[in-house]
Amino acid sequence: MNIMSAVALGLLAALALYAVVAYNGLVGLKHGVTRAWSNIDVLLRQRHEELPKLVETCRQYQQFETTTLTRVTEARASVAAAREQQNLPALGAAEGLLRAGLGQIFAVAEAYPELRANEQFMQLQARISALENGIADRRELYNEAVNLNNTRIEQFPDLLLARGFGFKASPLLEFTPQQTADVDLKALFKG
Repeated sequence: MNIMSAVALGLLAALALYAVVAYNGLVGLKHGVTRAWSNIDVLLRQRHEELPKLVETCRQYQQFETTTLTRVTEARASVAAAREQQNLPALGAAEGLLRAGLGQIFAVAEAYPELRANEQFMQLQARISALENGIADRRELYNEAVNLNNTRIEQFPDLLLARGFGFKASPLLEFTPQQTADVDLKALFKG
């Protein structure tokens, strides 16, 4: 074996090693996005289960605004549908409507001292507020994982492997500026 063959073989081995390492890195990033989405999905499901309890607790107060409760119920259904389809643009829009509806429920609750004194209402308010904070935190982690993934599959030479093996960019979970204004549910509820 001459020196040129050894160099060519060494370069080929280095290229193969790089391809394996780059491929494994891309797979790790793809699964990081999936894992981050799963963390959001768990919190969305938990909140999804709490909202009917909140609506029912508010409904017990006959004069409580039924329009607000209807909006929250409809937004909840939209979030669930978008989550099941993993349609992130639709999820972002539905989340905004739901957050606004929740903010409105807690703001309107100010006019109902009996409701504010209801222990179940207070527990639900605290639980939903905690879930909202968790969703916001997980959304940041998800978007970071998506940014890492999307950047890596667009960088040369990794983009050659990414295209060859069908790695796709993932969408960010974005809310419009109006929707990103954090609804501090506890602050709305304090009087």
